[in-house]
Amino acid sequence: MPNEIIVRLQSPEGTKRVNVPVTMTLYKFFQKVSEAVAIPVDQFKLFADRNRIRELKPTSKVTLNSSKIKHGDMLYVANQTASYDGQADKASTSAASIVEDDVDQFLTKLDGKIYRERDDQLCHHGANAKCVHCVPLEPYDQRYLQEHDPPIKHLSFHSYIRKLTGGVDKGKFAFLDNISLKIKPGCTEHAPWPGGICTKCQPSAITLNRQTYRHVDNLMFENPYMFDRFLDYWRKTGNQRMGFLYGKYEHHKDVPLGIKATVSAIYEPPQRSTVNSLELLPDYNAEAVEFVASKMGLRKVGWIFTDLVADDLTKGTVKHVRNMDAHFLSAEECIMAGEYQNQHPNPCRLAAEGTFGSKFVTCIVTGDVTNQIHTEAYQVSNQCMALVRDNCLVPTRDAPELGYVRESTSEQYVPDVFYTETDSYGNTSKSLARPLPVEFLLVDVTCGFPKDPMYTFNDRTILKHFPVENRSELGELQDLGPLAQYMKQFSGDQFLEAMSDFHLMIYLATLQMLPIREHMGSLLDALRSRDGELAKAWSKSEQWATLEHFMAAQGPSPTSTTATTMAAAGGMSQGTWTCSRCTYINTNSLKAVCEMCEGPKD
Repeated sequence: MPNEIIVRLQSPEGTKRVNVPVTMTLYKFFQKVSEAVAIPVDQFKLFADRNRIRELKPTSKVTLNSSKIKHGDMLYVANQTASYDGQADKASTSAASIVEDDVDQFLTKLDGKIYRERDDQLCHHGANAKCVHCVPLEPYDQRYLQEHDPPIKHLSFHSYIRKLTGGVDKGKFAFLDNISLKIKPGCTEHAPWPGGICTKCQPSAITLNRQTYRHVDNLMFENPYMFDRFLDYWRKTGNQRMGFLYGKYEHHKDVPLGIKATVSAIYEPPQRSTVNSLELLPDYNAEAVEFVASKMGLRKVGWIFTDLVADDLTKGTVKHVRNMDAHFLSAEECIMAGEYQNQHPNPCRLAAEGTFGSKFVTCIVTGDVTNQIHTEAYQVSNQCMALVRDNCLVPTRDAPELGYVRESTSEQYVPDVFYTETDSYGNTSKSLARPLPVEFLLVDVTCGFPKDPMYTFNDRTILKHFPVENRSELGELQDLGPLAQYMKQFSGDQFLEAMSDFHLMIYLATLQMLPIREHMGSLLDALRSRDGELAKAWSKSEQWATLEHFMAAQGPSPTSTTATTMAAAGGMSQGTWTCSRCTYINTNSLKAVCEMCEGPKD
């Protein structure tokens, strides 16, 4: 047994190595670890396994040898103090307590191998034997992915994990670590930045690489009718529109161990838009939307926005503005995508912090090479997420295809960020990311519709839909009048079908004049399980009976066209809304301020 061994230390700041005698006590070893990771001894815990079950204690009665720590072993440092942003460090989370998404748990249990049929021309063995021409392939086999029709450009995330955890060691030394571009805390050898910095606390320079894997392999809209309702706003106004995609993550069988995001509904938050701009406004109903979605088994899987410019109105064509000569995603959009992905991290049992990357997808509605409307989907790389999270990436003023990595200031230290380019002669050069082509940050995601449309909500079967939220400028109002008109299409036995509208559920959950939300649990359960009897039982509740009474007293509601005309002429709508400040019931639902206290309409 060697007198001195190398022990590896995995911490939130990366991996360190220390040379120590095998007879060193754990008390002195903790001092050595403290120096290596720049964290005081009383502010971290040390574990001998990735699951953080076997904890080591700083005692002078136990040595490394008696603790069965050998040369090359990996120990895990869990910081108990504040993290980079002042919150509790996620590294202290035990891997056993990390709850991965259902689709990840499902894919982890799959074999994942690509099975091939026996080739009669190349295989010269019996039916029960295997050779190089028919042996099952690993899900990350590069040749298979390239020869697939169409070729698979990126590994699925679980194929990437299988590649990391494959081989002789079965992934014993595989780990996933999030990049940090901030100064590591706890260093006492110099004054805080800008007073000084040292190699122990200085973040390493990074070179941007095109990400070879993706967390989501396909974005699929359940049906084109839902998509058309979203697109209808642009058709009526010519202004751009943004929405959040609600759906599920499921197994994508077209890619080995793949994941697809299936979209069931599009929620349109409050926003102000023009022909070439979008501004999101505060959304006071965001929590209610999440409540409705979660109760129905849905979650926010991405966001969608339009970038459409009409080309020929007689033909219905649009301009092709996003291409190789311009950009596919602007730097500003990449930053926004990175922000959303950071807000929706991906739980991962192999990550030191409990999360790694994100499944959140960005979808763009724009023109294609034939000047027809089509969709494109992307994610930004984990490196881009780190640049955005640590406030290192900004857009350029005049070139949307270029980003810019900040320079260090007295308030913030920014490490050097590079990217490599290869010219037509095959020569490779490294450049500082000032500016930075955003193509280095993008990951393509396939996008489309299924051959057989699916309908979580009734987007196809009815003639008149309940209005979409936050479209009052079009005269499309979510009010009792439109609700009464909408319900007239259904008989008493069609209550489940009538309630199968995501926008209607949001309206009921946010209705101020009648507190229905706390009583909607059984209704949402009925919609989730498609239980007509449970929905019919809810229709006999006191809350729905009261709402029916209000609808009957409301009277007929003007159509969207009439409402728009009246709004333009300063006319009065028959809809009402209750002021959240003075509780006055306003009779003009198109008016933006309260008639009594002149407070803004929420």
